[in-house]
Amino acid sequence: MMSGNRDSRLLSEINVTPFVDVMLVLLIIFMVAAPLVQHGVDVDLPKANSRNVATEEELLTITLTKNKKIFLNKMEIDLSQLNEKLLRIFKQRTDNQLLFKADKDLPYEFVIQVMAEIKNAGIEKLGIITTPEEAK
Repeated sequence: MMSGNRDSRLLSEINVTPFVDVMLVLLIIFMVAAPLVQHGVDVDLPKANSRNVATEEELLTITLTKNKKIFLNKMEIDLSQLNEKLLRIFKQRTDNQLLFKADKDLPYEFVIQVMAEIKNAGIEKLGIITTPEEAK
């Protein structure tokens, strides 16, 4: 006793509303958590009036800490190994750029020694990272 005029097919549509809700919650979580994940070497940078530099690829960064430790990105390296390490790295890279961060309380002589090693490794462009000055 089925009537012929009733449609007996099943409705097979996917309800995407719960999926969208979950994706929006995940997006908010990642937006809040992303700034907390950034790790690096803490350095008290000098202040300078400069502009930001936009780059397309991640540049190699040398960081000098207050206690005269040298970091190549996040890996600690000795001053005597710096030149050799830079030569090996830049043999494989197309760009010849390096970013440089140094604590403002470091002796000038130590900073110059590190910069000399960088120059001896054939680095053509050295970007110095500073903290922006507050507006007056």
